[in-house]
Amino acid sequence: MSTTEQDRAEQYPTGHDRVGRDRAGARGPAVWAVVAAREVSVKLRDRTFVLGSLSTLVVILGLVGLQVWLDGRTDSYQVASSSAGAEVLVEAAEQQAGEIDENVEVTAVAESDDDTARTAVRDEEVDAWLTEDPDGSGGWILVTRDGADSSLQTVVESVVRSEMLAANAASAGTSVEELTDGTSVTVEQLEGDAALSTLQDILGFGLAFLFYLASIIFGMTLAQSVTEEKQSRIVEMIAAAVPLRDLLAGKVLGNTVLAVGQMAVYVAVGMVGLSLTDYGAFIPGLTGDVLWFLAFFLVGFLALSCLWAVAGALASRNEDLQSTATPVTMLVLAIFLGSAFLDGTAEVIGSYIPPLSAVAMPVRLVNGDAQWWEALISLGLLAALAAVLILLAERVYRRALMQTGGKLTIRQAWRLEE
Repeated sequence: MSTTEQDRAEQYPTGHDRVGRDRAGARGPAVWAVVAAREVSVKLRDRTFVLGSLSTLVVILGLVGLQVWLDGRTDSYQVASSSAGAEVLVEAAEQQAGEIDENVEVTAVAESDDDTARTAVRDEEVDAWLTEDPDGSGGWILVTRDGADSSLQTVVESVVRSEMLAANAASAGTSVEELTDGTSVTVEQLEGDAALSTLQDILGFGLAFLFYLASIIFGMTLAQSVTEEKQSRIVEMIAAAVPLRDLLAGKVLGNTVLAVGQMAVYVAVGMVGLSLTDYGAFIPGLTGDVLWFLAFFLVGFLALSCLWAVAGALASRNEDLQSTATPVTMLVLAIFLGSAFLDGTAEVIGSYIPPLSAVAMPVRLVNGDAQWWEALISLGLLAALAAVLILLAERVYRRALMQTGGKLTIRQAWRLEE
């Protein structure tokens, strides 16, 4: 017997010991609670689980750290000129860069001639060279070694446009203000704030992806655990000590506790990290919506984990698991894609249809498109589906778990006698 199988066998009391306790009238914890506690304990001591969790946490911290760094860093560029006209424009870019983009700094570099400037760009002594267009059109060319960074290009284009417009206006005997009168366009958002909308999009997608990731990882782990116990015949020893109904409940609840706990840590770390960025002012207002997400994740994962357990029970070998777990995998993928791409009326309807609502409603809450009472109704419907799935999955699980003759379909398992 392998170490893993021995651990699983030892986690349950023998049937003889259990009966002895019952006769003595002693009351211990419920069997399902013992199974759940053991699932959590074993998983927390599993090196692969711990390293995987830490790796995901490091990725989240890295992404948040990258955002903080991008928000605080300043891009410095050296721009060369080789003529009097270009020199004026580059010096103007040096003075106005911070006003156009606070994260861009331009340093003007004067070169003696075009060849020297071109060589300086090629040798990466400067980042770019501004020169007149040789075709005589009066335009300008920004020469770079590879490709111009978008931030530098935006600053240079803005400065050239404003400076040349001022020069042309002076030649025509008018002013820039008169020439540009009535040409400005500003954007006004009736609901919310532009920066808040960006944060809501990022947060909504992030929560949906975390739901997908956790559902796949923990769900497949649960299914593999069931299949391995069945394949090794250790489940026959477990069944002699633990009612299969309690075994299923313990496994499902144990993995749900782990998944929700891990999700809470990830979300908390992400929110704290985002509070250190330019989006920090919006974080307190979104905390309640994130708590709603955790509630939906709890109920949604509870429902899905029953399906994962059934997928594991239907398989007799690990090689069968990919086939039996495919429907559940596709369902989880559909939930993720639906929450990501549904919009308008379709999104509203989907937020009330479980299990899609497990992600769709939290996304609507984060976007400010749903009220608390809508979330309460949606959560109730999701809980009702979870209850139905638990009852149906329990019947299939009990009938399929002891069958080792080969892979089963749900219909075959449903018709089996216990």
